[in-house]
Order: sequence, then structure tokens, then C-alpha cells
Amino acid sequence: MSAPATRLEHDLLGNKEVPADAYYGVQTARALENFHISGVELRLYPNVIKAFAMVKMAAARANYDCGQFSQDILKASRAPARSSSTASSTTSSADVFQGGAGTSTNMNANEVIANRALELMGHAKASTSTAARTTT
Repeated sequence: MSAPATRLEHDLLGNKEVPADAYYGVQTARALENFHISGVELRLYPNVIKAFAMVKMAAARANYDCGQFSQDILKASRAPARSSSTASSTTSSADVFQGGAGTSTNMNANEVIANRALELMGHAKASTSTAARTTT
């Protein structure tokens, strides 16, 4: 039996393998590994997840209004935040009581929305290419 496909991501703590098909990234992978507190997954509270998605849509608009995002990035980042399936998967496995006062949940939402937006723009998940980060 072969091991599941992974992609290698990097943060300040170093490299970490993330499931290749996951929309979450390295920060979420670390949270899933480190914060087994209650055993209750946040996905059981869809209204909290929808609220996170609304905040992320507002943040994308604010970044666009301040000239930090192009219209393409705004459109691509708002689409997954609006999608109930993407919104519900943003924090699917995160524990409701994770460390860092919600940092893991916030980063999970960022990673999922960003990775889906990258796909919508024709890039691979976790792409850090200049094309994927263009803001003009």
C-alpha cells in the first residue's frame, strides 16, 4: 500500500508535509497535530464558520479598496468564502478549543480560501509564484 500523496509546505518552524488534496496548509496541519483538546470539531458549528467566511470576504474587499489586491484576486478570494462547501471545509477538523486564542482557526480559513482562490486563478494549491501573488 502506498503512502497518500503530499505536498511540502514551509513556515517559520520548517517544512511540513500536507495532504496533496487538502485545501488547508502548514499552519492547519500543525494545529491538527498539536491541539487535540476537546475532540469536538469546529465543523459542527456551521454558523461560526459562516461568520469567519463573512469576515474574510470583508477583508478581501478592504485589501482591494486599499490597492493591495487586484480585482482578479478579489474575485478569486471572495468566491470560496461565499461557497458554503468551502466555508464549511475551512475548519472541518480543527478543535473548537485550540491554542492561540483562535489563531489556528483564522489561519485555517485563510489557507483554505487562498488555496481555492489560487486554483480559480489557474495556479496550484500553496503556490507562491509571483503570478499567484500579483497585486497590480
